[in-house]
Amino acid sequence: MSFVLGLKCKECGREYPKKPIYVCEYCFGPLEVVYDYKKIKQLLTKEKIEGRRKTLWRYKELLPVDEEPICGLNSGFTPLYEAKNLAKIFGVRKIYIKDDSVNHPTLSFKDRVVAVALSKAKEFGFKTVACASTGNLANAVAAHSRYSGFDCFVFVPYNLEKTKIVSSLIYDVNVVAIEGNYDDVNRLCAEIASKYNWAFVNVNLRPYYSEGSKTYGFEIIEQLGWEKPKHIVVPVASGSLLTKIYKAFKEFYELGFIDDLDTKFYIAQAEGCSPIVNSFKANSDIIRPVKPNTIAKSIAIGNPADGVYALEVVKKTNGYAEVASDEEIVEGIKLLASTEGIFTETAGGTVVAVAKKLIQNGIIPKDEEILLCITGNGLKTQEAVINSIKETIKIKPNLESFESAIKNVQC
Repeated sequence: MSFVLGLKCKECGREYPKKPIYVCEYCFGPLEVVYDYKKIKQLLTKEKIEGRRKTLWRYKELLPVDEEPICGLNSGFTPLYEAKNLAKIFGVRKIYIKDDSVNHPTLSFKDRVVAVALSKAKEFGFKTVACASTGNLANAVAAHSRYSGFDCFVFVPYNLEKTKIVSSLIYDVNVVAIEGNYDDVNRLCAEIASKYNWAFVNVNLRPYYSEGSKTYGFEIIEQLGWEKPKHIVVPVASGSLLTKIYKAFKEFYELGFIDDLDTKFYIAQAEGCSPIVNSFKANSDIIRPVKPNTIAKSIAIGNPADGVYALEVVKKTNGYAEVASDEEIVEGIKLLASTEGIFTETAGGTVVAVAKKLIQNGIIPKDEEILLCITGNGLKTQEAVINSIKETIKIKPNLESFESAIKNVQC
């Protein structure tokens, strides 16, 4: 049973049927999925959710798929745990990590959105799926397309990390590298989507695709014992993830699963690509595009599609927006690895670095619960840290050589 009523423009409120469209034909505002919450509330309970398989589909009533899902059947419900060592370093009472760096099968939160998008693409009758990507989305679309039987094209910037390109090519899909940044890739994909009858997950399927991010937020609340954190730091590229985590919290509030909406949201962006933070600090509602120049390629979107809405959430929740330099991002990656044993990519390094800065500056109190969103795996972005880690200790195959070498080793 589907509880989707249709689509609705986030700007003018005009309603549309369930179709592969993403922009209002009257005001050009983005479209969003609308649900029948009254019916959902009558049928969905905490106990029903808890009795289901531990995948993202345990929240199926709140996802825009009418039929049985075709992929992502083992995705989601990633670990959430207290980061006690990191909390000691930061001098705070409690920090939680929601770790999508181990999401199945491509090690990022993008497995969530793609599972929903491709299931919807099958319902619409598409044969080919595609995306514009900074890497993680390309990996997820490539992997899930193989499982669910689609032809596949993924479009990426030409200077993307090699590991991320290999992590798409391994699935024997078509990877198109474009001479330009993500915003150039996205513009071209919008043109291709208007001409070819393909399911572009983050273009013509964007309203459905983005709903998959809500499952990250649903899991946070369920895994915290049906409570929400006081503070949450989110890596921001287009802004969609942050807005959908907030929507997840809001939906659980409307269903009576949580008592209030008092979580403060914080935007973490790289200094070399921070259009939303720039707007926040200028106290402006206008997001001015920038040209990305940062090692954090997975969040390097200079013209964020949902930037205005992410900014709105931060202001509404009395949160904040901050940046991290490339050097701080690398240190954030290393700090999370050395304290919690998590090797995150540059987006996660940005979150750790920004959280540290917000705590040091007194913006996030040290005596309240903080949750950090770790959304991707560092194995995909090893180039970012390769020059900032220890070298291997080379020895001859005997004890004397070993003992001589370790005299100057610092553990």
